[in-house]
Amino acid sequence: MPPNTSTPTAAVRDNREKMLERAMSRHHYAGDALIEVLHAAQELYGFLSIPLLKTIARKLRLPPSRVLGVATFYHFFSLAPKGEHFFQVCTGTACYVAGAQSLLDTLERRCCKSGGTSPDGKVSVQSARCIGSCGLAPAVIYDGKILARLTPEQLNAELDRIGVK
Repeated sequence: MPPNTSTPTAAVRDNREKMLERAMSRHHYAGDALIEVLHAAQELYGFLSIPLLKTIARKLRLPPSRVLGVATFYHFFSLAPKGEHFFQVCTGTACYVAGAQSLLDTLERRCCKSGGTSPDGKVSVQSARCIGSCGLAPAVIYDGKILARLTPEQLNAELDRIGVK
């Protein structure tokens, strides 16, 4: 019998494919479960690659344009790998008036533009139309937690703490 030549990466990939298949099966491969399936896929893979979106479209019997349209419409889906740390700046009216643009400017100056990842992969930045926290304006979701009434100085302190130059 030949030695096991599979790599841990291949085993993880196979497991993720099986888990995604189970998620689609649980919804009976119904096209109206697209958002739930995309959530499952992103949780498993970290982001939604174009080949992954094509696979989902084929298995749910949906046009690839519809799957891509849904994936790009909602801000919680990502088509590219995220950095080690993720900042999502709310640019809704309340946050914008309260200073969201200065937060975006700080992030751009220190690491990367909105919708991008720093060259070292340390930080990803994204803007969102609204995160539903208007009373906390300006608000930023940082690694899944809401930072309320954030100032550029506080943001710079956090960037210093995580080692962003």
